[in-house]
Amino acid sequence: MPDILPVHLAIIMDGNGRWAKQRKMPRIMGHKKGVDVVNKVVRHSSRLGIKYLSLFAFSMENWKRPGDEVGFLMRLLDEYIEKELTTILKENIRFTVTGQTELIPEGTRKKLLDAADRSAANTGMVLNLALSYGGRAEIADAGRRIAELAAAGRLKPEDITEDNFLEFMYHPEIPDVDLLIRTSGELRISNFMLWRIAYSELYFTDKLWPDITEDDIDEALEDFAGRTRRFGKTDEQIDT
Repeated sequence: MPDILPVHLAIIMDGNGRWAKQRKMPRIMGHKKGVDVVNKVVRHSSRLGIKYLSLFAFSMENWKRPGDEVGFLMRLLDEYIEKELTTILKENIRFTVTGQTELIPEGTRKKLLDAADRSAANTGMVLNLALSYGGRAEIADAGRRIAELAAAGRLKPEDITEDNFLEFMYHPEIPDVDLLIRTSGELRISNFMLWRIAYSELYFTDKLWPDITEDDIDEALEDFAGRTRRFGKTDEQIDT
């Protein structure tokens, strides 16, 4: 295990559809295989000692996909929660959901929120599932909350700073991302956690998400451990 671990690891899980297409399978088979990989990565990250793991599972833009595929993904969420909640509780993992959850079908939403409630007292890794999520939407929602408070006279504009802006975002207790991994060879961040990745280390792999193994995660963590994080400072300042 590397000497230095990211406190907050975030992953854009990309490539399920292409994995299925390469095997001449329906896209849904790629999503099913992708859930198996989620299970392995969650357990592995927890046992390594990662404190926060954020997984980009379903974006705001994903609602535009064909209805059959969206419906299948929601059913997969149902199955995931039903099967994995016992493991989440047993492994002391705290489960959270980030995004505009009001758009998620009621039955699925209730299961997700129930899992969050039942694991709220757990003290191990926080598993943060980004669902119906967009980075711009999160920032816009935060701005809306600030504007409402300012209009009500409960917040002065001069009191709004970078340091306290996070307080108005989804799950403000979740810190900035230290390492962002994206699979499938795409070199973009796809509107994911735009505020929290300002100084993240970025790691891209050509492997499709269903092919990712624990060793691939370890390789990304080893790469992270070997980097120097300057946060705007010089090498000399970091060394002193």
